[in-house]
Formats: sequence, C-alpha cells, structure tokens
Amino acid sequence: MAPKSGPPTNPIIVIPARLASQRLPSKPLADIHGEPMIVHVWRRAMAADFARVVVACADAEIVEAVEKVGGEAVLTDPKIPSGTDRVHAALATVDPKGSHDVVVNLQGDLPTISAATLKAVLLPLADGKVDIATLAAPIANREERDDPHVVKAAIELAADARIGRALYFSRAAVPSGDGPAYHHIGVYAFRRAALDRFVGLQPGVLEVRERLEQLRALAAGQRIDVAVVDELPVGVDTPTDLKRVRDSIEPPAEPVPPPPADQD
Repeated sequence: MAPKSGPPTNPIIVIPARLASQRLPSKPLADIHGEPMIVHVWRRAMAADFARVVVACADAEIVEAVEKVGGEAVLTDPKIPSGTDRVHAALATVDPKGSHDVVVNLQGDLPTISAATLKAVLLPLADGKVDIATLAAPIANREERDDPHVVKAAIELAADARIGRALYFSRAAVPSGDGPAYHHIGVYAFRRAALDRFVGLQPGVLEVRERLEQLRALAAGQRIDVAVVDELPVGVDTPTDLKRVRDSIEPPAEPVPPPPADQD
C-alpha cells in the first residue's frame, strides 16, 4: 500500500477529458498543428518524466486519439460529474492496489504547460502535513486581478518563499490591500488518501457559490499548499483561446500526417 504522507515516491499523472464542453464542443480533439489538443497535453505530461501518464476519457474517440500515438487511456463513465471524480474512477481501473502514492490531476485543456511547471506541483508534498498541492503564478496587471474568469489564490506566503498555504480561492480580487496577487493554475497533486476522502465529500456552500471545487477540500479541513511558478500556461475554453494556443505553439518541423483513410 502507498504511504500516507511524506514526499512522493511513485506519482502518476491522470488527465481527465470529455467531449461535452459547452463553450468549445469536442475540445480534446481540437486540432493544433495536425494533432488533437489532448495529445499535446499528453506529450507535455510525458516530458515531465512521471512514473506513469494516463488519460481518463469519457468518450471512445479520445481513447482512440491517445492510443494512436502510443499513450495509455482508460474509458470511464461519461456520466461522471467532474474531472476529479473521473480521475478517481480511472485510478480504480489502472491502479486498484494504490501503488501510486500521489496522483496529479492535469486538466486536458493546458497544451502549453511545461515539464518544469508540472514537476513543481509535487514540491509542497515534501511536507507530510499537506494533503493536496497546486500551482499559482503572479498576476501582472489589474485587469487580470479583477477578471472573474481568473481564479485567484489567497496564499499565506512568507517573503521570498515559493511555497505557501492556501487560505482561500476566489473569482474576486483577493486578498485586498497592497501586495502580490496570484493566478491559480488548475493542476492538483493529491495524496491517494486525500483524493479518496475528497470524492466522498458533499459539495460545500462556498464551492457552489464560487463554482470552485477546491473550496470543498478547504471546508473539510484538508490542507492545500501552493507552489508559485513563473509560467502561466494558456488554458483553452473558447475558440479565441484555441487560436492563441495555435499561435503560441511552434508547428512541427514536418507536418503530422493525417490518419489513413478507412479501408473497405
């Protein structure tokens, strides 16, 4: 069985993905320079050299796209309500004995995230008291701080420190007053016991109000620590975001060949 606390020894990345996106339908399969977005995210995860990378899919089309490039994918119930629940369900299939002590929930719409940023999410778990780790980047301008689409992390962070305890997450501009503000990055590293507990909790009052799942963990007394990174990966929620990503990612030296035509 996996240890309950201490630095990660055998972490796994699980990437939840589903086609039923409201603002950008079939988002995981959106083309970026000849490959589906979910494949770009999988490649970024593989570059981080974790013990294992698995895509937790709600749809067979995503499984096919991942397996076509040699990735590992598992089909989960499309009715599962959230990405975190999908990650948990996938683990029951791919790691039922709990050999992976930490699971990183990497959203399938972060195709620009770097390996260094992904590795940084494990750093807070060096403290055995931390249940869940996540990431944040400094906010550079007032418009971003006031944007309700940008989730802010209120972190108890000592001067010159790069890891601090999360006290709250909000779509509002928190904390008030002078000082830095932080843009939350939706990547989480759960200890296995913490994930098992989290998925069994009922949604919290503030979670529903803010529409932020991580507030459920804080309300239940789970400790979340944040590693501050310099990179802010581009998330894809809209066609405009997708264009930004296409413009920011360097095309391959040789075009990715299209899939072969169906043979009768």
